Amino acid sequence: MQYPLVELCTGLIFATLFYKFQDIFFLSPFVFTATYAFYGIAFSILLVIATYDLKHKIIPDMLSFLFGLLAFVGLFFFHSNSSPLFYFHIPTLLEFLSGILIALPFALLWLVSGGRWMGLGDAKLALGIGWLLGITQALSGLVIAFWSGAIIGVALIFISKNGKMKKLGMKSEIPFAPFLVFGAFV
Repeated sequence: MQYPLVELCTGLIFATLFYKFQDIFFLSPFVFTATYAFYGIAFSILLVIATYDLKHKIIPDMLSFLFGLLAFVGLFFFHSNSSPLFYFHIPTLLEFLSGILIALPFALLWLVSGGRWMGLGDAKLALGIGWLLGITQALSGLVIAFWSGAIIGVALIFISKNGKMKKLGMKSEIPFAPFLVFGAFV
């Protein structure tokens, strides 16, 4: 079941990216190719992270660092506050800090709880998402991630109490990276 779902999600991601950047295609094929390749690679890495976290309940450091590095380099080529066109520029201070500001609450939750409430991998992932999307879009993505995670979590608890699934409760672990990736994509 995992493989067809991952393939479907990959197809949806690439089709949606083409739809989002189709106007650039007719203006400048080079800019379209650079933009499409950058976001295609970024969201492919995010899909791998979400799938891995869903299956193993951990986010590999190598994938988080790779995604974070890609998003950081993207700061210099894609302006997050306007249409994401490919051109070299020096990011503003807010663009530099956007990843840190988005990741900080996750890191504090991890620090305060000793890793019981949230994993440090979520903070590392949020760092890259902040750099990729910019502060306003990343905050919107976080709201979507938390709400969708809460809805799915409550639904899973309800279904597990009334069905043949393993019993889930308020202390059950639910991987959060898939919700972060979903929020970033939306």
